[in-house]
Amino acid sequence: MRFGRVPLAAGMAVVALLLPLDGAMADPKPTIKQAKAKLEKLNDKADKVVESYNQATERYKKAKKAYGTLNDTYKRRLATVAGLRTQIVTMAVNEYQTGVMGHLPALMGGGDPTGKLNVMALVDQLADERSEQLTAFDNQNRELVADRDKAKTALASADKERDAVAKDRADVLKLVAQQKKLLVKLGAYRAGDPNSTGVEYTGSASGNAAAVLEFAFAQVGKPYQFGGTGPGSWDCSGLTQASWRAGGVSLPRTTWEQWSWGANRKVPLDSLQPGDLIFSEGLGHVSIYAGDGKIVHAPQTGDVVKIVALSDYGRPLVGAIRP
Repeated sequence: MRFGRVPLAAGMAVVALLLPLDGAMADPKPTIKQAKAKLEKLNDKADKVVESYNQATERYKKAKKAYGTLNDTYKRRLATVAGLRTQIVTMAVNEYQTGVMGHLPALMGGGDPTGKLNVMALVDQLADERSEQLTAFDNQNRELVADRDKAKTALASADKERDAVAKDRADVLKLVAQQKKLLVKLGAYRAGDPNSTGVEYTGSASGNAAAVLEFAFAQVGKPYQFGGTGPGSWDCSGLTQASWRAGGVSLPRTTWEQWSWGANRKVPLDSLQPGDLIFSEGLGHVSIYAGDGKIVHAPQTGDVVKIVALSDYGRPLVGAIRP
């Protein structure tokens, strides 16, 4: 009997392993801490992908604008060249029929060598002027065609890059949606209020830095959104750009561009002043120093624009700039 019970127990163990894990045997639900850790890892990746996407989008916009400008100029110049050619042909016909060229046979048949030379010089001058004008416009036209072709190449390259990054972004958004769903189940997802009026800034900043922080604090409570540039939602660089615009300074759109723009405006992290921009390692995130050891920023998916202690930021920092 002992021999027979051993295989039975083993068989029951195998069956148990094959059964779905539910009820008391199911894996425990992940904790809020675990869910946030997963979301943080996901957002570290998303920061980089979205930043690349934003950069590609900005390059696409600039390339498209440049192409449109060059192409419009090209069309105008092309019409001018065509009109000039028509004028020259008409003028040549008129001159032949009624002008100097029309009397050329008679004048050339006279006996005065000086008169003949004068007529020939006049004809040459007219021809040279027309030729120079036409050549000049043809040269300009060729240059514009070259510029237009360069713009087309840039536009095609930007389109290709944008489409490639858009695919990566779509993949990240799909994963983020899964994390959102998990956070909602755990009661940890913060949707935010697009109409939030934020909080009042009462710090010590003055001048344009005060205007920057007044604007940023007024966004507190609004949701983080990939690519968000306001007014109802923000991503990190969208918030810093708009805030400093309120302070009278025009910043580029993306985190990388803002860091590059401030290459000669860097400040030590131990000498921060209100309004300074603080960048995380890898340049995937940027925040605004609010003074008293705090920052205001648009952190990540599932969260809102908020004010937190810099010591609680949780990401390695690469440096800061003072616009």
